[in-house]
Amino acid sequence: MILDFEPGDKVHNPSNKEWGIGQVQSIIREKVTVNFQNVGKKVINTNNIELKKIHEKN
Repeated sequence: MILDFEPGDKVHNPSNKEWGIGQVQSIIREKVTVNFQNVGKKVINTNNIELKKIHEKN
């Protein structure tokens, strides 16, 4: 699986919208560390949880 994330990207977890917007901190294989607005830092296994990238409008 190829992930389309880089550190600094903004993401959200569609299954847990209450977490708020998160910022990708690091990526190691399928594990993405994200700092979310409402719940803090989470390590997400992208084999189990889908993250959606937020595309900022310029």
